[in-house]
Amino acid sequence: MILYTSMPEELIFQPDEKVFQNRMTLQVGGCSLLVEKTTEAQFRVVQVLSSDPSHYLMEAYTPGQILSNLS
Repeated sequence: MILYTSMPEELIFQPDEKVFQNRMTLQVGGCSLLVEKTTEAQFRVVQVLSSDPSHYLMEAYTPGQILSNLS
């Protein structure tokens, strides 16, 4: 079987469901981000999910960055 997708392999074939329980997609400033909830009010950026190349150049959306105050 050959599967062509832009999604990471870990999202399709999840090895352990517990790893992904805190992950979700958020819209921040018009950009879709895959984030991991670290605390009630903070999220860590895992991946940018956008077709706009300028979103990949924004330092605030770099994987590993912490987002807070998203109200």
